Amino acid sequence: MTLRAEFRCLSGCPGGYPLTQTIYRCPTCNGLLDVWHDVQALRDMHDAKGWRDLFDRRRCWGDFPLSSGVWSKHEWVAPELPVEHIVSTGEGHTTLLKAEGLGRDIGLPNLRIKMCGNTHTGSFKDLGMTVLVSMVKHAIAQGANIKAVGCASTGDTSAALAAYGATAQVPVVVLLPKGKVSTAQLVQPIASGAKVLALDTDFDGCMAIIQELANEGVLYLANSLNALRIEGQKTVMIEICQELGWRAPDWVVLPSGNLGNGYAMYRGLAMMRELGLIDRMPRLCMAQAERANPLYRAYAAGETEVAAVKAEPTLASAIQIGNPVSAPRALRALEATDGVVAQASEQALSDIAARADRTGLYVCPHTAVALACAEQLAADGTMKPDDEVVVISTANGLKFTEFKVRYHEAALADHGVTATHQNPPLELPAELGAVREAISA
Repeated sequence: MTLRAEFRCLSGCPGGYPLTQTIYRCPTCNGLLDVWHDVQALRDMHDAKGWRDLFDRRRCWGDFPLSSGVWSKHEWVAPELPVEHIVSTGEGHTTLLKAEGLGRDIGLPNLRIKMCGNTHTGSFKDLGMTVLVSMVKHAIAQGANIKAVGCASTGDTSAALAAYGATAQVPVVVLLPKGKVSTAQLVQPIASGAKVLALDTDFDGCMAIIQELANEGVLYLANSLNALRIEGQKTVMIEICQELGWRAPDWVVLPSGNLGNGYAMYRGLAMMRELGLIDRMPRLCMAQAERANPLYRAYAAGETEVAAVKAEPTLASAIQIGNPVSAPRALRALEATDGVVAQASEQALSDIAARADRTGLYVCPHTAVALACAEQLAADGTMKPDDEVVVISTANGLKFTEFKVRYHEAALADHGVTATHQNPPLELPAELGAVREAISA
């Protein structure tokens, strides 16, 4: 049976375009594109039980690359992509952790955290990049004149693109905002051999330039404006339901910057619901930093469009985005899931990161934004104590050790943060008595 997928206009303009075509916006309305799947063909291929069984079998016994978290769902992602052109690093299948200690602390005893940072480059960006780079490899094999793949990034996107580009031996160009990316994030694309350009601007400035370069054909655009990224990221939601025994949680909370990830969660849910793998949709909460909150402002004001803002410096640097390209996608996802938008202050995200770490976690500041928003929603009664809540952890906390060090050194005053849960080392003389006294104190 032949399965099909193609680019189509998110707003419904006529026309379909191959996934190998270099196209980022609808030629008719200049709006965002989506990836359309022939759901009837998928339904004809397997019933719900058949798909569940196939995905479970690949997860446990599948051959690489169809054993990866993304490519175990090959037919739902890029069905016409030949397996030999898949570029994979074994992404996905990350832990859905029962965060019992923190859950009790914030009033959500059924809290789980999807540890998407425990993947090859340390962030959930791998899930979208494996699809995009695989399709680039396939397009080049078919004769496409793609000289390089490029992105604007606040860190994690560049790391993922550079790693997958190196795996596929495709040249990569990265535009980063100078001085606004952690050392651990900056070194990743450098180590992978990408051409890294640090620009004296913010992410939105980098994004404007990379789009112009893509429009001129200088490079192929790898940011989430490209709908291929969504196809990989949606598998996070499929994995979560799979890990819960093929049922949906009550809530999914995720850090939100450029807003493609929220739509990706909805896309995964919608396909599972349409094909009968789950029987209901959870509610989405898109969590933003208070200093970079265009979606929250639009939501709070009841607006149907998201106006750009000037994003201020935030410790959650990966979501320091004032002009999110996927805003229309996010609004659609919120409407379809009866979703909400919340925001977290610098103090709130810093404190809950420290509290989470004291329960055995080591969360990045962006995951902390989502956790702080979940705590708010539990406190105001939007989330109930018996709700099953899944927070998407988007990156590995080890990428943000500087943030942790500065917190425990009480050195975040420039962000208005008081280290409420500071735990600095005690400096003592090398004397048994002094050590015994410190332990007993």
